[in-house]
Amino acid sequence: MKHSARVLAIAAAITGITACTRSEKPPPQAGQPLDPLTTASRMVAMPIASALGDEDAAKAHFDAAHADLLRSMKVADSRRPIDREAARAAAREVPGVRAVAWVDRHHLLALVDGQGHRTQKTIDGICHRLEPLGDTLAVVVHLQDATARTGDELETISRNCQLKPGEVAFAQPRRQLDVVAPAIRTQHRAVNAAAPDAEESQRRADEAMRVLEDSTPSM
Repeated sequence: MKHSARVLAIAAAITGITACTRSEKPPPQAGQPLDPLTTASRMVAMPIASALGDEDAAKAHFDAAHADLLRSMKVADSRRPIDREAARAAAREVPGVRAVAWVDRHHLLALVDGQGHRTQKTIDGICHRLEPLGDTLAVVVHLQDATARTGDELETISRNCQLKPGEVAFAQPRRQLDVVAPAIRTQHRAVNAAAPDAEESQRRADEAMRVLEDSTPSM
């Protein structure tokens, strides 16, 4: 009895470690070349499964090969759409996420509590929650800080779940959710950095006026 309990405890520990490891893995990346060995093995397995009368296995191999091909071309699998309400509920489980809403069928907006949660790690967490629901290549996650006090803190960070920042899936529209475009904000920061502050500007103006008065004969 004790031996059985010990075995179960070890199995539970291994399961927990496996789950943690799985959650820390980066999300699947689209746009990568097909693995020739994996593709070849599936092409061989399909007719063998059919010949043995196992049509379910043959279909599973076909579906997996088809999914790999779509992912390599950055094409979302329309056969695996993500339910919006289920996705909102799953995303709200990520630490730091305060609210979630769909902007359209491709773009998911999440409000987070503080700059510490406005990170790519939070986007990874949301995408991991969405993976069991369908093909995350169809989803771009946007994060905004609900506690932001400056324009820079309010800036949105975005990423398709399976692509690098700035990339989108095939035929996927781009959305800019910032009130002020990042390019304009960058230009504004550059101008402010180059310009003297108000106190320094006033000091220079007063100095110029004093020199002018000292050098001008009285009437």
